[in-house]
Amino acid sequence: VQLQASGGGLVQAGGSLRLSCAASGRTFSTYTMAWFRQAPGKEREFVAAVAWNGASTYSVDSVKARFTISRDIPKNTVHLQMNSLKSEDTAVYYCAANRWGAATSARNEYDYWGQGTLVTVSS
Repeated sequence: VQLQASGGGLVQAGGSLRLSCAASGRTFSTYTMAWFRQAPGKEREFVAAVAWNGASTYSVDSVKARFTISRDIPKNTVHLQMNSLKSEDTAVYYCAANRWGAATSARNEYDYWGQGTLVTVSS
């Protein structure tokens, strides 16, 4: 599967953005999808995931009340709605996929990665 992330940009603190990740292929419904992010000088970290069957979502505590991950199976797309953005959310955001996998935060469980989209939050 090939992944194409989009929707990043510059936003003021407290604002919102919606990231999208479009997946190629006909087997999108069999992939667990996730978002990771990497801030300058830091390691890539898990943000949120949605299981392949849509039965569960999982997000890191720092974004749980502000970010929502969802998937649109007919459109082969996963979204990350980000509200109440903070300067510490500034990062390149990557979407990732693993087939039939659990909604996990473990980076090495994901086999496919998109190219990343930059989110900059100004304070």
